[in-house]
Amino acid sequence: MIFIIYSETDLGSLTGRLGAPEYSYWFVLREFRIVLERMGLVIFTRDPEQEVDRLYRQFRERGEACVFLCFEPPHKVPLGLACPTIPVFAWEFESLPDEDWTGDPRSDWRHVLRTVGRAITHSEHCVRVTRAAMGQDFPIASIPAPVWDGFAHQTEHLNGQDGPPQGQRRLHVQGTVIDSRQVDLAAYASPLRRQFGYAALPPATIEPIELVLDGTVYVSVFNPQDMRKNWFDMIAGFIWALREQPGATLVLKLTHRDNAHSLSAMLEELSKHAPFRCRVVLIAGFLGEASYDALVNGATFVVNASHGEGQCLPLMEFMSAGKPAIAPSNTAMADYVDERCAFLLRSSKEPCCWPHDDRALYRTLRWRIDFGTLVAAYADSYRVASREAARYQSMSAAARESLRRHCSRAVTERRLRMVLGMELGVQDAAE
Repeated sequence: MIFIIYSETDLGSLTGRLGAPEYSYWFVLREFRIVLERMGLVIFTRDPEQEVDRLYRQFRERGEACVFLCFEPPHKVPLGLACPTIPVFAWEFESLPDEDWTGDPRSDWRHVLRTVGRAITHSEHCVRVTRAAMGQDFPIASIPAPVWDGFAHQTEHLNGQDGPPQGQRRLHVQGTVIDSRQVDLAAYASPLRRQFGYAALPPATIEPIELVLDGTVYVSVFNPQDMRKNWFDMIAGFIWALREQPGATLVLKLTHRDNAHSLSAMLEELSKHAPFRCRVVLIAGFLGEASYDALVNGATFVVNASHGEGQCLPLMEFMSAGKPAIAPSNTAMADYVDERCAFLLRSSKEPCCWPHDDRALYRTLRWRIDFGTLVAAYADSYRVASREAARYQSMSAAARESLRRHCSRAVTERRLRMVLGMELGVQDAAE
């Protein structure tokens, strides 16, 4: 089997596109590629409209089956190709885009899906939403990005003992690190910002600096300019719950190429809650593989307070490494987040717009987090980390197991073989 794969973002353009719309599709493609290379020959294309059919004809003449997997949302999928095309996309809202508002019929995702005739997504939520729009017999499968294997090895805590991580955890960051214990938050207060603008940020470092974490560490990794991530509640809930706990630290790792405005806004938000004894650390910089592993391994909990997720790779990564979560169990998260491995957040639906709709018209629904349950989850999790080592260890094991069943490479390969076997006549050698 020949797999032609495509994402608008590639390794060469990744740095300049961090935080841009759909940039995370590259990370999904990267994980799928590992599995696809076990199943056949993988070819990455940079120009699908010019290259895919040429490759398809070449391989077809040699009697080899070929499929094009396009890791992009449907409105960016090329149509009219001779090669069988399968969009691989994420979606967290309650309805598919079903209008043409750009003059491009691909704005109506139903048109794209009818044309290509099949799709792969990453959650049962998206399967349900798609079939509600396309009919219950539309061939779409939920196959999450297979991240479990890359993080499951991080099961040994730094002290080598059961229970939550203990002692100091060290990582190196190249960029901007802002520690609430080392910055004058009063300089970022709202009245000063309205009069003088945002105060200057601490300078970014060219050489890596060492960041030392200890105590109970909560971590969230997200694009701060994606307001679906709801970092206002994430910060406020942490401080409301753990204001008097110097042993509690919230680490926010930002994934955007330009974080200056977001950092200033976050500092203004922190100033509104000062003074507090808990610690908040903002990281806007590069973490090498070793430092990212250290952040994952040193975390006590991973936090997600978003309005919905197409799958949420960072949450999946940390939970694969045995980190219990604070998160809602809705949209894609409902497939792997439950009370055995997470402190659950209640949520309810509210109107919103599709994120790529520049009209900003209310056409769908997202999930609003119940703030009280977020505050309670921080408080309950801190108590468990501090006093209930056995329960923490049980939740850690449940997180690893839930993600193994959800997104291991073995699971992804089995599902891919099933989908491709049904659609393209490929024998399912995995069974």
